[in-house]
Amino acid sequence: MLGLNHTSTSEFILIGFSHLPHLRLVFFLLFLLMYLFTLLGNLLIMATIWSERSLHTPMYLFLCALSISEILYTFAIIPRMLADLLSTRRSIARAACASQMFFSFTFGFTHSFLLTVMGYDRYVAICHPLRYNVLMSPGVCACLVAWSWAGGSVMGLVVTAAIFHLTFCGPNEVHHFFCHVPPLLKLACGDNVSTVALGVGLVCITALLGCCLLILLSYASIVATVLRIPSAEGRHKAFSTCVSHLTVVVVHYGFASVIYLKPKGPQSLEGDTLMGITYTVVTPFLSPIIFSLRNKELKNAIKKTFLSKLFLQSS
Repeated sequence: MLGLNHTSTSEFILIGFSHLPHLRLVFFLLFLLMYLFTLLGNLLIMATIWSERSLHTPMYLFLCALSISEILYTFAIIPRMLADLLSTRRSIARAACASQMFFSFTFGFTHSFLLTVMGYDRYVAICHPLRYNVLMSPGVCACLVAWSWAGGSVMGLVVTAAIFHLTFCGPNEVHHFFCHVPPLLKLACGDNVSTVALGVGLVCITALLGCCLLILLSYASIVATVLRIPSAEGRHKAFSTCVSHLTVVVVHYGFASVIYLKPKGPQSLEGDTLMGITYTVVTPFLSPIIFSLRNKELKNAIKKTFLSKLFLQSS
């Protein structure tokens, strides 16, 4: 392949948590419960938004799209991880590994782009309320969601094509529980590995920092506008519409920055595996909790739509 005298690796072995055999069953039960809660929480949010007409607004359209991206992101990673925790054979074909990388990056960056769009929505709602219906019309909202998904797909395609254009000549043990970039780069050989690693890192960091900068600019304008509101009640009401989104942004980009910006030492692969848990399991687990508890309008709609029906049926 590529004129090299190497046998290209046709499958990989996901080492994952093999260095913690006594905790694998505990991890399986814990991650399974968190995954099921993530699915149910996001499905509950989507069902509530769908059934409650008062929530048919741009902000909740974006939240619904965010829940879809989160469900698909976790589905690309966690079921395979759970199966490997109970399996003695943790091999994955090269094509399956590439597919997992593509979908995890696609849905992960779609999630980042949608969070950025939600920040812009809050900026328009608070800073330009009289023009909100024009600037956030159904057509504009549909375009923003479509561009977020398209951007995520491009990111997934670029990263996956760059990584799997490399030659993997062995060993084939991936020190992670899914096909992630850093451990796969450790297995690649050839003169262009460092160039690809630098290019992929710059693309990912640029995309994340770009989204983060846009969100910061949105909230800087929001804070400046809110501070000009004379009444304390008005300031509190304006800020309360942003709390859940801002909390999820801090959690999401906090973990992402640790993964992509921390220095890579020679002994960092096991640390990357543990950090991967926070980004692939913990963050998606927290997101529906934050939106359900910190968003008063959504919380009341959930109580009205589902909890009241459960109480009526039980009585």
